[in-house]
Amino acid sequence: MKRRPKKDKSIILRLFVLLVCGYFTVTLATLWGDLNDSIKELDSLKQQLSIEQNEVKELKEILKDESNVSLIEKAARERLGFIYSNEQVFVDISGE
Repeated sequence: MKRRPKKDKSIILRLFVLLVCGYFTVTLATLWGDLNDSIKELDSLKQQLSIEQNEVKELKEILKDESNVSLIEKAARERLGFIYSNEQVFVDISGE
């Protein structure tokens, strides 16, 4: 049996493989950090959504209640400037 001589593996190839592995490791660590930040942001947005949904639910319940009609009418008149179609509005321009 004849022995074949061992081929020397190129040091450049080993260095290249090591650099590629290092690059992948750094990239993976960076992406892991970005993922954690995104998860925290998502949790915060979910909590904010829950709060907003509760507020909407409360406002819908207020609108369903018949006793708050006058409250809604007053808010529409004062904040939004709404009027009935048959009303006349007089504006005091004297400044007093």
